[in-house]
Amino acid sequence: MSDDRANYQAFRRQLDAVLRQKDPAALRAFLVTESQWEQDANTDAERAMWLMIATSPTLADLRDEAREWLLAHGYAAEVSAIFGGNRASDPGRRSLHRGARPTSRQPGRQRPGGDKRPPSAPR
Repeated sequence: MSDDRANYQAFRRQLDAVLRQKDPAALRAFLVTESQWEQDANTDAERAMWLMIATSPTLADLRDEAREWLLAHGYAAEVSAIFGGNRASDPGRRSLHRGARPTSRQPGRQRPGGDKRPPSAPR
């Protein structure tokens, strides 16, 4: 295992342990000590903490709590991005299947020139 990978894995374990405390001041102190944040940075440590918890596979047991905190504090867009869209809150929004791309073409319309694509274009 490379030193970089081992260092990252050690950092990640420490970060997850700090996040599990759910203490924004402890998170700030850890990230400043690890030179990830500047001492005088004007960062919302509580928001950052809940976003990090929400996206950490190791902290899956705290994801619901993170989602609730983010929603209660006005971060619905972030919740939608992390946890997926909520059709109940936005009935006009179409959810995409994993890997699908939105299209601006209307159903039934072909591209100019029929369905011919340049040889390099993927199907």
